[in-house]
This record gives sequence, C-alpha cells and structure tokens, in this order.
Amino acid sequence: MILYIVRHGIAVDRLDPKCPPEAERPLTARGVQKTRSAALGLRALGAKPDVLITSPYVRAAQTAEILAEALGYPPEKIRVSEALKPNENPATILNEIFRLRAKEVMLCGHAPHVDHLISHLAGARGTFTAMKKAGMACFEQAGGHGRWELVWYLTPKALREMGD
Repeated sequence: MILYIVRHGIAVDRLDPKCPPEAERPLTARGVQKTRSAALGLRALGAKPDVLITSPYVRAAQTAEILAEALGYPPEKIRVSEALKPNENPATILNEIFRLRAKEVMLCGHAPHVDHLISHLAGARGTFTAMKKAGMACFEQAGGHGRWELVWYLTPKALREMGD
C-alpha cells in the first residue's frame, strides 16, 4: 500500500476575532490557491489514490476536495474519519485503512496528528517533523503489516514548483 499524508492548507487564523469555532475554520483564499498549486505537484508525481479520507474539520475537508479535483478523484467518494482529528492516536487511522485493502490511500489531516503519524510509521520514538500547511509525505508498506518506508517528504513550496 502507498499512503499519502497531507496537512490541510492555510486556514483562517484562530486569533482572528471573526474566526469560527475550531472545527469550522475554513481555508483562506490564499490557502485555497496554494493548496491547489501543491495538489498539481502531487498530480505531477503520479498520485492516484483509491481512497481519500479527511478529518471532519472544514479546512481538511476543503483540502481533500482540492486534491480530489486535481487528481481526478470523485469528490462524492471522499470519506470522513474522526480518527484524523488533530489529537487522535495514529494507530486508529492505520487500523481503519488496513481494513480497506486499497493500493493507494490519501489522508488529509492536521498538526500534530500528521507529524505523530509520520513518526509512528517511521518507527521513531518521538516526533521529528513539523509538516507545513499543504505539505505532504508518502510512505510505502514494506512487507509486513506494520513496516513502512518513507518514499518522500515534500514542502508545499517544492510541490508548487513541481506543479508549475
């Protein structure tokens, strides 16, 4: 299995007095544009997910929709999982995706969850990444049920440059 891990794009600042509740914070116009450009970089890398799963939070769902559009994935097939909320245990989403038996899975989530998930997959004792908004990583399952290899880890800027 190939697993793509995506952090949502730039969202409305939580300190903005007009900011909605945490789960309802949307992407900004700039966030939409930068995420779309990064998604085109992902398309250039040949990503073709069988399954796309997002956190229920608005900004992650919007990111998933942008990815779906760029990759030709049917938006009505995007799945929502509580296991991708910011403070969930990474093992929970892994258990969920193993049941799918898909070849390529894409996850749209939040910090710190995406960084904990990357550490978990890499077998690290602690978090060693700080994924930027609209940043992405790709892992490939290496043999057994719990062994993964990091294929690539890209910043949004690198992805945008690939998409140009």
